[in-house]
Amino acid sequence: MTSALDPVSLAVLKGRLEQIADEMDATLYRSAFNPIIAEAHDACHGLYDAQSGDTLIQGKSGLPVFVGAMAFAVRTAMAAAAERGGMQVGDTWLFNDPYDGGTHANDFKLVRPVFREGRLFCFLASAAHWHDVGGAVPGNYNPAATECWQEAVQIPPVRILRGGQMDADVLAILKANTRLPDSLWGDLNGQLAALELGERRLQQLLDEQGDARVLAAMQSLRERAQVLMRAHIRDLPDGTYRFDDWLDNDGVRDEKLAIALDMTVAGDRLTLDFSRTSPQCAGPVNISRATAVAACYVALKHVFPDVPANAGVLDAVEIQIPDGKVISASRPRPVGGYTETILRMIDVIFGATALADPERAVAQAYGTINALSIAGHRTDPARAGQRWVMFSFFGGGHGGHSAGDGLSHGNAPISTATIPPLEILEAAYPVRFTQWALRDHSGGDGQYRGGLGAVYEIELLEESAEAFIFGERGKAPPQGVNGGQPALPNVFLYENDGQWLRPPMVSKMLGIRLRKGERVRLETPGGGGWGDPRARNPQARAQDLALGFVRAKESV
Repeated sequence: MTSALDPVSLAVLKGRLEQIADEMDATLYRSAFNPIIAEAHDACHGLYDAQSGDTLIQGKSGLPVFVGAMAFAVRTAMAAAAERGGMQVGDTWLFNDPYDGGTHANDFKLVRPVFREGRLFCFLASAAHWHDVGGAVPGNYNPAATECWQEAVQIPPVRILRGGQMDADVLAILKANTRLPDSLWGDLNGQLAALELGERRLQQLLDEQGDARVLAAMQSLRERAQVLMRAHIRDLPDGTYRFDDWLDNDGVRDEKLAIALDMTVAGDRLTLDFSRTSPQCAGPVNISRATAVAACYVALKHVFPDVPANAGVLDAVEIQIPDGKVISASRPRPVGGYTETILRMIDVIFGATALADPERAVAQAYGTINALSIAGHRTDPARAGQRWVMFSFFGGGHGGHSAGDGLSHGNAPISTATIPPLEILEAAYPVRFTQWALRDHSGGDGQYRGGLGAVYEIELLEESAEAFIFGERGKAPPQGVNGGQPALPNVFLYENDGQWLRPPMVSKMLGIRLRKGERVRLETPGGGGWGDPRARNPQARAQDLALGFVRAKESV
């Protein structure tokens, strides 16, 4: 062990460091122009190792999948800087490359080096989902993309700040490649403000506690995460556990895609082998290797929630992903729908863990964010011709577990984000929610029932608009575990000329033409059930029936 800190001092420093990341999160949430950041909290901040780029500290409210992927993003910035004069005081690097930095092109990463007396101490990093960054589809979730340039503008690592000054040329390129330049300007400045605050707070902590003491705390927290992770793995029975799941299609070809895992436990070592997963595909459900590793990090943190959130989580884990898979795609394969694929990766890790330890098992959550864009131009005289783009994601049910029923209408397990409130969406865009409700009997039955999905119905108030949907779980519903039942699948409908229609690809479609008064409707999946339904408490069963959570014919 590196650290000689006593437990109380370590706990205090851990809290101080996490508070820095938390304050950066809060700064961005309060200053961003984009509701997906300001209201949904689709962003994160963290502290990263000066030599390796590994995750040292993350905040409690940022998206965990971003934190995992940002280690790759920091390394990407480090490599770019090494080719162009090295990291300099006052620089901040910006890019959205999903192949090295992870996730998709909407997620802009900013990386800032922190120096102490001329020496690099660590990196601060920020990731946030920008509202629109070019591409063929407003909001950038293009379900028919076959190459990355159809999804969004591609920005390699560049300095947005040089010596503390904004690079006007880079900013001009960014603003020229968005339908919403004001939103981009506000979100960029929010991220820069968050990094500025984070550096100021970290410098104050280092002045107070000393560089060596803080570095010792960071190293000790990583070591403790690895030790605790190994202890949890050792508690699992040795063996290989296989679990497969499916994506509906890739949005281009209506063929299912396998996400397949062989999980091997050998003493205190865990191997996650995804070699049987489908090859990279034509459409945008591919993800990069960086994103896939981040998904494993998130899943393991769900399974072992008491392990500190840093790179030590993966120090005891070997992840095997051959090249050319749908979860190790390379440029220019489209990756815009990464959220759907990482949710399936989390599902298969949960499923394999259930085979190893049924008591620890959690049934599958609803498994899709249902990325929906509605876009058009204003027609009212005060704003005639002004572009508007509503992008949002939506909730569903979480799986039952050994301690109780699943959460109803929660957000996806890739994040701690929140579903944007309808009041905010209605205030910002010419739409009206005619329904926002729990979806009856949508959760899987079981000893512990899956949580319920939701029904969202949205009416267009403008003269015309175009809608785009990028979802999943339209064919393969969320599964139960230990005898629990599956949830209902995802349903998307849109209204044209008084008729309700379904997409040919079930869960994905672009170019849906809407006229004033027409609606789109989402019926999201619930979560799978845990355990035999016959073992459910009779009082809980009676309440389920009374509230419409299950159908009478399903009751036991």
